[in-house]
Amino acid sequence: MKVSVGTGELERFRRVVAHRLGLHFENGKLGFLAEVLRRGLEANDGDLEAYLSPLEAGRSPHELRLLAQDLTVGETYFFRHMDQFRAFAEVALPERLRVRGTRNFCGSGPMLQILSAGCASGEEAYSLAILVRRASSEIAGRVSIRGVDVNPLALKKALRGRYSDWALRETPQEVQRRWFRQDGREAVLNDSLRADVRFEDRNLLEEDPELWQPEAYDIIFCRNVIMYFTPESAQALMARITRAMAPGGYLFLGHAETLRGLSQDFHLRHTHETFYYQRKDETWAPSPTNLPSASLPISVPARPAAIEINGAWVDAIQEATEKIRYLAAPPSESPAVVPGPRGDMRLALDFLQREQFSQALSVIEQLPLEMAGDPDVLLLHAVLLTHSGQLAIAEKTCRRLLAADDLNAGAHYVLALCREGAGDRRGATEHDQIAVYLDPGFAMPHLHLGLVARRAGDRETARRELEQAIALLEREDASRLLLFGGGFKREALIALCRAELTACEVQR
Repeated sequence: MKVSVGTGELERFRRVVAHRLGLHFENGKLGFLAEVLRRGLEANDGDLEAYLSPLEAGRSPHELRLLAQDLTVGETYFFRHMDQFRAFAEVALPERLRVRGTRNFCGSGPMLQILSAGCASGEEAYSLAILVRRASSEIAGRVSIRGVDVNPLALKKALRGRYSDWALRETPQEVQRRWFRQDGREAVLNDSLRADVRFEDRNLLEEDPELWQPEAYDIIFCRNVIMYFTPESAQALMARITRAMAPGGYLFLGHAETLRGLSQDFHLRHTHETFYYQRKDETWAPSPTNLPSASLPISVPARPAAIEINGAWVDAIQEATEKIRYLAAPPSESPAVVPGPRGDMRLALDFLQREQFSQALSVIEQLPLEMAGDPDVLLLHAVLLTHSGQLAIAEKTCRRLLAADDLNAGAHYVLALCREGAGDRRGATEHDQIAVYLDPGFAMPHLHLGLVARRAGDRETARRELEQAIALLEREDASRLLLFGGGFKREALIALCRAELTACEVQR
């Protein structure tokens, strides 16, 4: 029986999927969603109420699991995004072993608890188990690794521990020989390693007291999960993760995911050319450890130490540019300027717009003391100091801003300019990369990365970053260009990028 799906029915189904599974489907994916709804209706003789009402009321857990099976994306492989596994093996794991071993651990239970949330068919959780074994065979049995997912078919595959060669495409041969045996066209995981991980059918959106015990986990991998969730579901999940994470514990998200707008309870960490998070604990600070770290399955060069950005996620750039948009608007678009601090800020921005940087700086430096620590004032002050060539003071101002208004992408971009001015090209690149991570739509750090790379002779990176800068500049917010554009208009910045791209070709 062929069942037709109307617009109203499809919208109702989309709301059910969002509410019960937390999954968000944009308009471009409604065709796929309609097909899933159609199959569900056909299995219920076309009775919409018989199918949707139990799902809406939470009375059909079996049907919900079948729905998750159809809708969740489970493509993964062993050691996917090796940079994060390096950070796990060389930073997170040894540090948490040190903390648990010297401060918190007692008794015969697990020394460490690791959660793979949204574990799919188990490749991520088993990769973690391999690295734990490589760290020390003595502690492997004291580390609990838990994989949870809402897709029953994926969990069934995880429990079987049988994988294709494609799932091992990033797994070194030495690891394959040690932990797998070939059985026809499948690689079968070592039984003892399979025993190191337990898999459970759990819905991350449910208030599950056993799964989300307070401060239970030392390390959580929750990669490529929240990117599919509705904003409300993502916030709810992060609240549970925050509650269940031990102070000082580590959180790994997918490369395209951030805590932007979701949590202010984590520090950002940047090592091994990747970003991850650490649960805040004001009473705890990392220190060197003598415990063995997990030797990686491949040889890698030494990496720089972690960059600590003390603070929580805030959308500082958007807040600052919203204020600048108001302050810099023509009189016909905003209230008349009134005497006092707001009027002074407006005057400073007017000078900035006219490229009268010294006058703007003078206005900012004469603001009342009570405004001196305001994040917007600090950001504008740092920008103006940079324009005036006072890079050392600008850098101190940026660091003061980060201490007051953590994870500010604008501050990191200005710091990149200051670091380059100090001859620290590596530091400049580092801060630009952090700014890009914090705000992927921010054009100026891409532009600066392109310029730095071109001067260093790295034409491939220069082309990539400059092309990205052009794409972002074409839709960049005018108020943000005013703040960070160095006096250049949109067209001039785009022309600069194109000129640098031409220079890259000439250098070939």
